[in-house]
Amino acid sequence: MTLHLGILQTDSVLDGLQARFGDYPEMFGGLFTAEDPSIRITTYDVQRMLPTTLDCDAYLITGCKLSVYDDLPWIRELAEFVAQAIDGKKKILGICFGHQLIAHFFGGLVAPAPVGWAVGVQTSTLVQKLPWMGDGDQVPDQLHLVSSHKDQVQRLPEGAQVFASSDFCPVSGFTLGDHVLTIQGHPELNTQYSEALMGVRRELLGEDVYQAGIESLTTPTDAQLFTRWMLAFVRDNDGKQQAVDQGPSSEERRQHG
Repeated sequence: MTLHLGILQTDSVLDGLQARFGDYPEMFGGLFTAEDPSIRITTYDVQRMLPTTLDCDAYLITGCKLSVYDDLPWIRELAEFVAQAIDGKKKILGICFGHQLIAHFFGGLVAPAPVGWAVGVQTSTLVQKLPWMGDGDQVPDQLHLVSSHKDQVQRLPEGAQVFASSDFCPVSGFTLGDHVLTIQGHPELNTQYSEALMGVRRELLGEDVYQAGIESLTTPTDAQLFTRWMLAFVRDNDGKQQAVDQGPSSEERRQHG
């Protein structure tokens, strides 16, 4: 059966970089169709309008230059939609901002990290090897992805399980029950884009962070590997977890918010 993925687009690539790299939906589209040409993708610009029905099999929340704790109506409304999608047994993929949104609005906490910006290729250790990663003997011990963030998850939601961690970013990836998979890194971003973005932000980052980020770009990324993992997670419908482990209901999230 054809998989229908909804991309919840929270931001756009900077205008000066779009001509060369495209926008986030195109980046994700290239990743997923490389693994499954039959996949159907619908994009929703959630700063303007959220989906009105749960028509997709799964939803992916993109990265964003804003912070999840910014007091903006569309961010709160997006979190409410995600809660409703989980109630509807839809799979949720959270990337960077999406990773942080799930944590922050479902009982955890996100804040600026004392260690500052993470840029370039960041390496995390897989502290759990889970079934959707494939044959455990062939799963690598580390995951390398382009990153660009200054906020981090400081406290996990109840029931969340970390699967990727590093000294710099202890909560690099987590699952919440059987329906939510998140990652702090960016599988959709390549090293050329990372270099260009760091160039734009060089003064903001500071020279030491910038140079370390540039040097990290010689490390090959695991973008396609993680894309395969996302697809395997989305297609895993065996329902091993009980509903209580799938995060709060939409009503519980309203009370929390």
